[in-house]
Amino acid sequence: MNIKDKYISFFESKGHKHIPSAPIIPENDPTSLFNTAGMQPLVPYLTGKEHPLGKRLVDYQKCVRTNDLDEVGDTTHHTFFEMLGNWSLGDYYKEESIKMSFEFLTKELNIPLERLAVTVFAGDQFIPRDEESVGIWKSLGISEERIVYLSDNFWIAGNSGPCGSDTEIFYWRSDKEIPQVFDPEDDTWVEIWNNVFMGYFKDEEGNITELPKKNVDTGMGLERIVAVLEGVNDNYESSIWRPIIKKIEEITGLSYSDDENKKAIRIIADHIRAIVMISGDNANVTPSNTDQGYILRRLIRRTIRYAKKLNINIESDWDKELALIVIDEYSKYYQELEANKDKILTVLEQEKIKFNRTLEKGLKEFEKVVNAMDGDTINKDNAFRLYDTFGFPIELTCELASEKSLKVDVDGFKEKFKEHQEKSKMGADKKFAGGLSGHGEIETKYHTATHLLNAALKVILNKDVHQKGSNITPERMRFDFSFDRKMTDEEKKATEDLVNKWINEGLEVSCLTMSKQEAIDSGAECMFIEKYPDTVTVYKIGDVSLEICGGPHVTNTKEIGTFKIKKEEASSAGVRRIKAIIE
Repeated sequence: MNIKDKYISFFESKGHKHIPSAPIIPENDPTSLFNTAGMQPLVPYLTGKEHPLGKRLVDYQKCVRTNDLDEVGDTTHHTFFEMLGNWSLGDYYKEESIKMSFEFLTKELNIPLERLAVTVFAGDQFIPRDEESVGIWKSLGISEERIVYLSDNFWIAGNSGPCGSDTEIFYWRSDKEIPQVFDPEDDTWVEIWNNVFMGYFKDEEGNITELPKKNVDTGMGLERIVAVLEGVNDNYESSIWRPIIKKIEEITGLSYSDDENKKAIRIIADHIRAIVMISGDNANVTPSNTDQGYILRRLIRRTIRYAKKLNINIESDWDKELALIVIDEYSKYYQELEANKDKILTVLEQEKIKFNRTLEKGLKEFEKVVNAMDGDTINKDNAFRLYDTFGFPIELTCELASEKSLKVDVDGFKEKFKEHQEKSKMGADKKFAGGLSGHGEIETKYHTATHLLNAALKVILNKDVHQKGSNITPERMRFDFSFDRKMTDEEKKATEDLVNKWINEGLEVSCLTMSKQEAIDSGAECMFIEKYPDTVTVYKIGDVSLEICGGPHVTNTKEIGTFKIKKEEASSAGVRRIKAIIE
């Protein structure tokens, strides 16, 4: 039994219900391009909504993080990763959570007690030092020298919302003698699990009050714990990566053990897995120049660049061979990969063709830069433009320059690149800031409006129209739906009028709990049926809409306001996109 199965089985034995992994794209979440943590899909339940499967939940969640994409290539960073998590929604709290984590680590995974250490919250002017967690850890045999108080051990998503202290569990990742005293600054101690105790609420003014209903949210990264248990200091040497790296070695004739090849092999292995997971998700992401599609395109092109560095014949099916290994490895847990296999392979093929054209243009642009030079150094602006516009890494520009006995202002390029990263990070911080704070009153109105729009399109266009995705911000809603042509102005007007008619009728919005099969049999609409557990919540809006959904929603349509369609356009093949606002 592997760790994923063992984890689910253990927490099921403790009364937890196994919930399926949500899609890689957050549903109606304005704050993230991708699900970046196991808690994200559970936001409504962590803020008070009752989960149809009860108060104890467990899962493994598909996650993607892209704000440190340029770090991928070292021993620990990954674009796609899996997060193991268990939750208590107003049920157990610190004692049971800590004891279950300790039991899983020491009894199920057989980690020796002497290899463990923990951190706890040091306290501040609002919340006292977490002596309760310290007492629990000591009762389990963790010595005082292995417990450290840190002011950083406090968790909140965004600027306001549920929050609280956390306790992090560390593992001594070395064959060297284990020190008696735990030093969290020593990188040999690796964090493997975090238990967050959401016992407080922070309002917009910064005031913190105790919550009557306390939640627990835990997270353990699968890639890290597997590497730890297998005794490797390089995540890519673990069994998770072995099949794909072995195939890269076969294709290239190069060895991963050769330090010269490691970075490129890691990047190809990491990116191809992320590409498969993103393009194989039922959210229907395809390469584009915006949002998730841009990330997918960037991953594919970066993979091709590093394949070229390893002298892989780009015209061959090397990328498909690697993708098929990932599909085979992960389909047991994510059946959508097998179902979407042809789409994954098509995305890779088409993007490879497009990028090869771009690469040719970049080489022509490089020649133009050289011919227009006054001196022997390619300046920082041209070097960065080759990177940003044509996907040329600085190493490639330097190689091409060297062949012509020219130099490159690498330091200047690094300055430009750093500025670019800081701007991107500022945008990413803004985009990824929300979590629990991203479900305010206006977002709730927009969320309900998506249900009305979905229902209206079925009436105005045809009953086979289905939602393919949505994105909500406080300023607007974006709704993707299956349809094979542009809507006429008359159709847009009729759709807008019908949504407003239903809003003005003051239809009641009710929440029903039933089995997934009952919901399907009742005709309830659902975008990602596989992500929902066997018991689901169904939102009914009068007699016009019935959808499986996690919420949140208004209680009456009159609360929404006036609905206006601002734009209707193509999103991808067979998918249209409506952008609308509420006034």
